[in-house]
Amino acid sequence: QVLIFKQRTIREILEVILLIARIVGAEDRGQTLVDEYTTKLRTLEDKNRRRSSRPKVYFEEWDDPMICGIRWVSELIEIAGGSDVFAERSRGKLARERFVSVEEVADRAPDLLLASWCGKPLDVEAVLARPGLAGVPAIRARRVVEIPSAIILQPGPACLTDGVDRLAAEIRAVAEADAQR
Repeated sequence: QVLIFKQRTIREILEVILLIARIVGAEDRGQTLVDEYTTKLRTLEDKNRRRSSRPKVYFEEWDDPMICGIRWVSELIEIAGGSDVFAERSRGKLARERFVSVEEVADRAPDLLLASWCGKPLDVEAVLARPGLAGVPAIRARRVVEIPSAIILQPGPACLTDGVDRLAAEIRAVAEADAQR
């Protein structure tokens, strides 16, 4: 038998962990793990809720066509203290529902551009040179950062641990730099 999961949200990721734990007879261990992830995410969210500044973040999954982050990435950005400029698009079930244009990115003026081009390294210089983005705060400040796909684009434990920690660090750095201005 083959099981196929298509989790798109943090809640769905946690549900799949519990389901797999039940399947392998480790329901208690699975519940403990899910409780640990949930506590970690709530603690991080509570900490960042008190922050006076929430940097605007554009997460790019692919460059051509430009595709914004999937829903769990959007949720993690919010938990990590940022504001996902394409949060409403992240809910798209299909990648084409998350296509964005240079003009849309420019209009939303993100403070930070995070990217994980699944299967190829981020070309920071190409992003910085995109026509139409020169006025975007993230581009002007050269705040274009790669997040490894293995820790953010896999809907499982890594995104709930290393992935959210990396998002939080990058977002915190922008918030602190902006606060010093």
